[in-house]
Formats: sequence, C-alpha cells, structure tokens
Amino acid sequence: MQETILFPGKVEWSGENPGISLKEDPNGPFTTLASFFRVVLSPHGAGHALVLMQSPHEANPAEGATNWCLTDNEPLARWLVAEYVANFGAFRGIAGLAGLRYRKIDEVQAAGDARSHYSESVRAGDLAVSLAWQGLGEPFCFALAPPQSATGKHVMPSLFIGCESAAVTVNGIRRPGAPIPREVAGHKISTAMLAFSETWLRV
Repeated sequence: MQETILFPGKVEWSGENPGISLKEDPNGPFTTLASFFRVVLSPHGAGHALVLMQSPHEANPAEGATNWCLTDNEPLARWLVAEYVANFGAFRGIAGLAGLRYRKIDEVQAAGDARSHYSESVRAGDLAVSLAWQGLGEPFCFALAPPQSATGKHVMPSLFIGCESAAVTVNGIRRPGAPIPREVAGHKISTAMLAFSETWLRV
C-alpha cells in the first residue's frame, strides 16, 4: 500500500490562481498580464483579487491604460501582490506594479466547465473585465519544490490546465496579443492557464 504523501511546511494560502499573459510579438515584452485569485484560506481570510496590468512596464500609464488590482479584500490583495505576484516570472521587476491602483469589486462570476472553456468576470464600478480560456487541455497535478516555485520559499501543489487560446476583455474591448508557449512540470502549455487546487506552503 502506498504511503501517504505529506507536504512539509506551513500552509499560507489555498485557492485558485488562473492567469493570462499576452504578447503581440512572441519575442517582445508582455503587453497584458492578468492574474486572478480566488482564495479560500489565508492569514487575511478569504477573498478575490484580479491583478490586471494593461501597461506592465509603466508606473504612471495614461488614463485608460491603468494597472488595476480589483478586490473584495484589500489587505489580502496587497499581501498577495507583495509576497507572490511580485515574484511571478512575467511580473518580476516590472514598473507597473509600483503604480498599481486598488478598487473594490462589486461582482465576481465564474462560467464554463473547465473541460473546453472557462471564464472569470469581474465588475468594479464602471470597470468590467473578462478573462476567457478556450481549447482547454488535459489537467495535470504536480508539486513544485521551493527552488522551482516563484518565491523560492514555498512548496506548491497544484492542478494546472493549459489552453490553446485566451482573451482579456476590458469594458467590451479585447486586449491585443496572444499567449505564447511555455513548459510547466514537463507539460507543454502556454502563458494562459487555469490553476486550481493551488496551495502554497512556506518551508
């Protein structure tokens, strides 16, 4: 009989963290970054946060290209941005995080079945954002050890689902660009994926 797998460390947060990173030129910089959190357990309680970078490389972008964090739990959102998002590969070191503006969420809604298509829709005042994933692949489950995790300090068991295409829409206007190929845990996916059952344990 197989032994129980017990992960080391203290659970810091658990939930979902699907994301979409888009480029207009596969060899150029990311032009839109979106990281969505549905947290069920954390030191700051439960809540949602959408980090949306419309101008990832600008600390003070023009109106209409604002970098947002939309949330219903601002202490949680600020903690996630400082401790996690700032360490994610596409977000690491970008100027846009310095000028991130926080706004309260009015409504969050998930749709789809995570077998062929899935979406997350967020409304905050006059701002409506939709994240959509299409052509979903086979789910796979893995655990990153600290050297491979984004922070370098956590064990991260998770379930990922890659997708063929994805879109970020802001007030009905689709952001330009497309995800590019990437590899995670030996699986060829893209820079747009669903991340469910995600748990970060500090070791």
